Amino acid sequence: MPPSQSVVSVSEITRQIKSSIELRFPRVWVEGEISNCKFHTSGHLYFTLKDEGAQISATMWRNRAARLLFDPQDGMKVVARGGITVYPPRGSYQLDVEHLQPKGIGELQLAFERLKQRLDAEGLFRPERKKPIPSFPERIGVVTSESGAALHDIRTVLERRMPSIELILLPVRVQGPGAAEEIANGLRALNQYGEIDVIIVGRGGGSAEDLWSFNEEVVARAIAASGIPVVSAVGHEVDFTIADFVADLRAPTPSAAAEMVVRDRIELLEVIRNMCYTVRQSIEEGVKRYAESVERIVTGSGFARPAGLVRESMQRVDELEHDLKLRMREHVRRTSDRSVGLGRRVEALNPSAVLRRGYAIVRKKNSVVSTARDWIPGDEASVQFHDGTILTEVRSSGEEDT
Repeated sequence: MPPSQSVVSVSEITRQIKSSIELRFPRVWVEGEISNCKFHTSGHLYFTLKDEGAQISATMWRNRAARLLFDPQDGMKVVARGGITVYPPRGSYQLDVEHLQPKGIGELQLAFERLKQRLDAEGLFRPERKKPIPSFPERIGVVTSESGAALHDIRTVLERRMPSIELILLPVRVQGPGAAEEIANGLRALNQYGEIDVIIVGRGGGSAEDLWSFNEEVVARAIAASGIPVVSAVGHEVDFTIADFVADLRAPTPSAAAEMVVRDRIELLEVIRNMCYTVRQSIEEGVKRYAESVERIVTGSGFARPAGLVRESMQRVDELEHDLKLRMREHVRRTSDRSVGLGRRVEALNPSAVLRRGYAIVRKKNSVVSTARDWIPGDEASVQFHDGTILTEVRSSGEEDT
């Protein structure tokens, strides 16, 4: 019988195997054909990946399976990404799938259309959210393969059209497992750097599988989130990817992208020459018009007889002064006449003047009395004349017969 310290339980040995496998295979890309595909009522996806020589069980949990852009079916060729783990109750190893994408052309097209519809519904393709491409960029960022034809084509065009442009390359893989994440990270890195006017992202031509990285949602989200304008240049003119719809500008090829974002220096020099010629012609014509205007003024009557103009102006001033004096005298006369008339009217209304004409003011206890009926015999009255006042007593009273 073996020593007790060398005997372990099934659970312990399974735990050790599980730990070892998971450390050895934390993330792998596996290509194969789906079989025994089954969506559990819980939402989890269970299937088997197989090829002509082997097979492996695979599990995709509900939160990941819900984001699939296609319906996995038996017989479909796919590429799965995930970690290798062990399921202890059965003592079997399996692939814990994080990402699943179709391998065949039909499946790829289906996934493409579904993602396109979803992103379009979110508004990522709307024209109003697209940023304008700067007319004269000084620094261009490029996210592509360092060894691909796309980079060579972009450099060739830039050197020919505008050698002074600074190109900043962020090299990434443009196809195969993990390429989409590298492209998205490259876009984020250039945005963090910030010293860039426009970004070109793309690659040369290839099959649908080769271009698929630019149909990944992670790339589309990175383009949409970019604060720097992004030009998509993927494949040839007939190739369309999700990146083309999300980008601020779509170029049919990498070479065309470089031509679209950079003006040709020869064309610019010609434009500048034409502008200089137009400005010079405009200045010359303006100077000629002003010279003719000055000449007309100098040869006119004003410059021919300035002294006469001054004398005429002085005479006109004298006439205006004389006219002003006459108007002022007339105004003073009318004002004086009005004052005299008003004085006479005021004098006529003076009580003393009225009393001089024989009238008198009769008061009873310092109150003016204007009627006879207000008196009774024995009342004392004061009578004011223009030259003094007398006191008297009423002997009789009564109204005047009418």
